[in-house]
Amino acid sequence: MTSAEKPINFLLVDDLEENLLALEALLQREGLRCLKARSGEEALELLLAHEVALALLDVQMPGMDGFELAEFMRGSERARHIPIIFVTAGAANSQRRFRGYEAGAVDFIQKPIEAHVLRSKANVFFDLYRQRQQIEAQRDELEAAAHALRRADRHKDSFLAVLAHELRNPVAALSGGLHLLNKDIPPERAKDIRSRMDRMLEHLTHLVDDLLDVSRVSQGKISLKKERIELNQALRSAIEASQHNLDAGGHQFVVEMPQAPIWLDADHTRLAQIVANLLNNAAKYTPSGGTVSLIAGLHDGAARIIVSDTGVGIPADMQSKIFEIFAQVEDHLGKAQGGLGIGLALVKQLVSLHGGSITVESPGPDMGSTFTVRLPVLP
Repeated sequence: MTSAEKPINFLLVDDLEENLLALEALLQREGLRCLKARSGEEALELLLAHEVALALLDVQMPGMDGFELAEFMRGSERARHIPIIFVTAGAANSQRRFRGYEAGAVDFIQKPIEAHVLRSKANVFFDLYRQRQQIEAQRDELEAAAHALRRADRHKDSFLAVLAHELRNPVAALSGGLHLLNKDIPPERAKDIRSRMDRMLEHLTHLVDDLLDVSRVSQGKISLKKERIELNQALRSAIEASQHNLDAGGHQFVVEMPQAPIWLDADHTRLAQIVANLLNNAAKYTPSGGTVSLIAGLHDGAARIIVSDTGVGIPADMQSKIFEIFAQVEDHLGKAQGGLGIGLALVKQLVSLHGGSITVESPGPDMGSTFTVRLPVLP
């Protein structure tokens, strides 16, 4: 419940129950909640437990009278800003009024009370309280938005630094390769240089494709070409696309495919891309000789794809942010084997377009990660 939806509390203090009931009946309306006290001590207890928009205090009470209660309120950090209206049956001479205003009163009301006067005055303070709540809520929202912008800006700067690094290396390699090819070198040497240049071009193409895909999905410019497909077909395509990364890392690759066909309404290319990106991510952040596994099957009426590894893991405070476009675990930047770190953001967006969900679990640093994708199935 937002602050604008919470009821507004007002406090009535009078030693006579019938007076409390009469005042409550005059002021009660939807969105208000009445707090009643028969003494100053009881009122102070209520003020410690509740936020109050307005206090109506009877002046003449046995024990702690209204003036003394108001002075206690003004001495309290929590209650000092609460508007106070004194209700008095006696003559409000100038001396009494001065003492009341000195104690923090905003007004005096004489008994017998004119109902419309009391309602009008009280409604002013209720409306002011609600406006203050709305202003505070807007302030909190602005502070949260500003914090998010600052965090996104820091992530963006980090991302641009990684992007510059990732682009500089292949561009430098291509430039050096062209320079060598222009010289008189043996054919075998030239063949090796061209092969390296091909790998660099493939790397650059992959980087650009990821950037374009993220931009297109974010702007709603990617439309899936859905059709009835069998899950195993997409999984085999994903394994084929990521096999070279798994092999390069020297990882043990464990696969458990569904025994029975699982049919989906999905884009084959994009679904394979989802799984391939998860496998590539697992290979990238798993030290050589580690284990990467792909387990797929039917679970609770949905297709479930689990990609897990024995790699560097994800800190608990980053697990809720790992799918954000510029989010990267700083400790992992030196452990990644190339890439911009936007693969998981793209995966989440593509999974959402398929009507599915993705979650991540990691016990802690160097204890691996497990990504679980759930997708709706066809009958």
